[in-house]
Amino acid sequence: MAEPRKHILCVEDDRETAALIAEELVDRGFAVAVAHDGRAGFDAILKQTPDLVLCDINMPIMSGFELLERLTAIAPRFGNMPFVFLTALKDRETELQGRTLGADDYVSKPIDFDLLDTIIRARLARVARSAVAPKQPLNDREIETLSWAARGKTSSEIAEVLGLSKRTVDFHLDNAREKLGVPTRIQAAVKAATGGLIEP
Repeated sequence: MAEPRKHILCVEDDRETAALIAEELVDRGFAVAVAHDGRAGFDAILKQTPDLVLCDINMPIMSGFELLERLTAIAPRFGNMPFVFLTALKDRETELQGRTLGADDYVSKPIDFDLLDTIIRARLARVARSAVAPKQPLNDREIETLSWAARGKTSSEIAEVLGLSKRTVDFHLDNAREKLGVPTRIQAAVKAATGGLIEP
């Protein structure tokens, strides 16, 4: 089954620029929604949290900075949503202000779409990695037992392979499952493999 397209919200008051960005990103495999001022962007984010926001800084009604400030004020709901500023303002003070507010990146206009695509994919990949990261790191034994479980081995079979008791194997698997925050060992193995924590 094809992976659903990542949803990007572009908040840009220049309609021509917004249409160009949307068209380019759709061609590159993203689903794109557009808002033409900060308030409309804020409302759109509350209605359906996008996977990433691209936002102009200088806009009527509510600036990009004000939009990010409002979102930060109602965090942590939006803590994992990458926020990238699009700006024609290239001065250092503007960039420092945006980063202080929590912006993840800056893209200068005119937009280099290959660079923008790379930034978007890198930011989304980081979110995906943090979503599967365990609350505490897995130790070597937990990784080892989980790796064997991912290959379809039972606790008894893993115990035989590793020269441990079945009870010890169960202990490590349960610890790994709790650290990964899932109810079953199968889910723990899938989550760990998806996040690159183990080799399936």
